[in-house]
Amino acid sequence: MATVCTLIVPKVPQSKGIARTRAVLTRDYKMKVPYELKQGQSRLFHKLPSGLNMEVLFQKGLDCSDPDEEQRRSTKNPPLVFVHGSFHAAWCWAEHWLPFFSQNGYDCYALSLLGQGESDSPAAAVAGTLQTHAGDIADFIHKEIKLPPVLLGHSFGGLIVQYYIANIRREAVKGSDSENKSLFPSLSGAVLVCSVPPSGNSGLVWRYLFSKPLAAFKVTRSLAAKAFQTSLPLCKETFFSAAMEDQLVARYQQLMTESSRMPLFDLRKLNASLPVPRLEDPAFKVLVVGAKDDFIVDMEGLNETGRFYSVPTVCIEGVAHDIMIDCSWRKSAQSILSWLNSLNKAGAKI
Repeated sequence: MATVCTLIVPKVPQSKGIARTRAVLTRDYKMKVPYELKQGQSRLFHKLPSGLNMEVLFQKGLDCSDPDEEQRRSTKNPPLVFVHGSFHAAWCWAEHWLPFFSQNGYDCYALSLLGQGESDSPAAAVAGTLQTHAGDIADFIHKEIKLPPVLLGHSFGGLIVQYYIANIRREAVKGSDSENKSLFPSLSGAVLVCSVPPSGNSGLVWRYLFSKPLAAFKVTRSLAAKAFQTSLPLCKETFFSAAMEDQLVARYQQLMTESSRMPLFDLRKLNASLPVPRLEDPAFKVLVVGAKDDFIVDMEGLNETGRFYSVPTVCIEGVAHDIMIDCSWRKSAQSILSWLNSLNKAGAKI
């Protein structure tokens, strides 16, 4: 059950997918620099089977004055569920993309994985694994969303989405009810945004070491040593375009520093479990989007993901790795919106 914190949430229309319990919570912010929601957004907490609460930022698709038209549109447009990568949380989607896609008629849900943002932390050294993170997403979709959504993942969040879609089964597994409940709910499609490729990040690292040793040093220092948290120029070079204003970079640097209280993965164990399984359903719709100025995921990494799913890649000019909060975020959002609208026209759904 998801509950809403009425102390910090503006009044918004009720979502059919989430049951809202009106209660005043004494929940303290986990982030020392809390993210302030925009108008029309609400912060929810989905209770997982583990008993831990997962933060969800929600923004309903733009309402229509005609109830019949609103019903037609809500039936047509699948909900969108956004999954962040390392050093980020649900706020990175709420800044621009949740308002953009909600204004275009899509109900939007941005999740903060465990140990990130305002979500609870597990009693472990790392936040989880591909399996546990994907399982948490599946639990949220199963309990809170009625229509098959489109799952969108950024960076390592894209790798989690890849694991999720590889484990969808079109037919129920024969056996007990418990086996059927363990299935990942179906989706209407998936969007991989500057995603770590199916083989993981080791190929990216080795290519950088041999072809761009200085870049390899900077990426390692920025991410592995978390130097992006204290160096504004390095944070900007790692995540953003050169045209990005330093004031904005400093704001996001603070939010990224506060978002990740523990590592998203144990990278050694993660790489040992890769590549992700190949997608069983060739008809499943996947969009692979990258950024021309991405300092983390290179063109070969982007193309590897496209080849894996047998789809052409879309590379957006003038944006960097943090494509959803970079100064030219609208370019990529518009490209994804066009794909979503074509997906709806085709009536594609697994």
